[in-house]
Amino acid sequence: MENKRINGNDLLALGYAENTALGVALKLNKMRLGYTREQMMTHFAAVLANPDAYINDRVFKSLALELLKQDELEASYIPLKTADVTYPIYGEEHIEQGAKQQMDIAMALPVSVAGALMADAHQGYGLPIGGVLATNNAIIPYGVGVDIGCRMALSIFDLPANYLSVNKDKLEKIILQTTKFGAGQGFKPGERTNHAVLEQDTFQLNGLLRSLKDKAWAQLGTSGGGNHFVEFGVMTLDKADAALGIPAGAYLALLTHSGSRGLGATIADHYTKLAKELCKLPYKAQNLAYLDLKTAEGQEYWLAMNLAGDYAAACHEVIHTKVFKELGGERLAKVENHHNFAWKEILNGEEVIVHRKGATPAGKGVMGIIPGSMASPGFLVRGKGDVAAINSASHGAGRLMSRTQAIKTLSATTLKAMLDDQGISLIGAGMDEAPMAYKDIHTVMAAQRDLVDVVATFSPKIVRMADDGSRED
Repeated sequence: MENKRINGNDLLALGYAENTALGVALKLNKMRLGYTREQMMTHFAAVLANPDAYINDRVFKSLALELLKQDELEASYIPLKTADVTYPIYGEEHIEQGAKQQMDIAMALPVSVAGALMADAHQGYGLPIGGVLATNNAIIPYGVGVDIGCRMALSIFDLPANYLSVNKDKLEKIILQTTKFGAGQGFKPGERTNHAVLEQDTFQLNGLLRSLKDKAWAQLGTSGGGNHFVEFGVMTLDKADAALGIPAGAYLALLTHSGSRGLGATIADHYTKLAKELCKLPYKAQNLAYLDLKTAEGQEYWLAMNLAGDYAAACHEVIHTKVFKELGGERLAKVENHHNFAWKEILNGEEVIVHRKGATPAGKGVMGIIPGSMASPGFLVRGKGDVAAINSASHGAGRLMSRTQAIKTLSATTLKAMLDDQGISLIGAGMDEAPMAYKDIHTVMAAQRDLVDVVATFSPKIVRMADDGSRED
């Protein structure tokens, strides 16, 4: 108990409000400064009760000064809506309270028009993962997310399902040769791939984007860390699909998940900081700072975001092209979609900006991919165009536990037994990506029957992820 960390709830219980002073107090607590936990709590209570007495204190001066200027700061903030705004929540009984609270705050923004929370939702930064938010001519960098344009891409080949078992070693070698995984990973100059995306004029928009072009070239066709993957598996269509032009059957398929790598992460960080400088929101909403699309800054981010989205698509194209070249045969179909992005769309007769942070576009007839985990199926789906869901669906199963909790509590032996039982070969990955760390994909899919139709099922068999579980993207 002596060294137990003081958290925000402890300070709120003392009477602190959710404002910048709370943040200053938490920073001071991290330093601890030689005090015990009990002594720190005593001082925090005393400073809150009489900040004037601490304005010259060596340790707590910054907190006292922050408390004394709260009234002035509160008056300068853009006010949030005070009336409760309702929005649909899919699979609500399986969604943590923190995600709902984040969505409530997002709906209170003065620019918010409509929202929805998908069945795989969990807490994130700003908008929750699985949050969909429509705004009036405003773009929220943390409503898009750090990994801008994170994307699913699926190639279905004219090779039978048993090709996997017969050619397992060959397929593993193809995956290892065609991309790189992990934080900071990229290709050396002689290994790099040229692509039209690198010639986009947007790279010349400003100094930031110009400085990122070489890094983007080096990382083109790489997959990053975290939950990103390249998988060979079996795609099963129970009945022929006219739109895809594929007969019923089981086929070899390639499924990839990754985003815009360092390019997108740097853009997100830069424009989030800029948005916070220009858009002064109350403390609890600061990560939802937005840029007006009528301003130069808003247009700059919009162009940079679209560049990152195009770049993410190009990364998948490079990977799939390399695999296709090594594999041979014929590709019967390719389906892909972003899930960390913002689009201009018409909702109830008006143009809005739709943020889908960890959510799949599911307009009527729109194809998308919703993966499960390394040991559970994914689904090729067709959207039903549900207006209440803002034409969206989940982007996966969603996390059941944090990465830290998964690493601390899950068993590598249990994971190996599960993969062996299902005939799944895993290359790389940390315990934070174990299937047990995710919600049940079947429960998630059941909660969104009104949003998508399942066209086919993908069963992963060879899974490649970052060796160290790194989380750059």
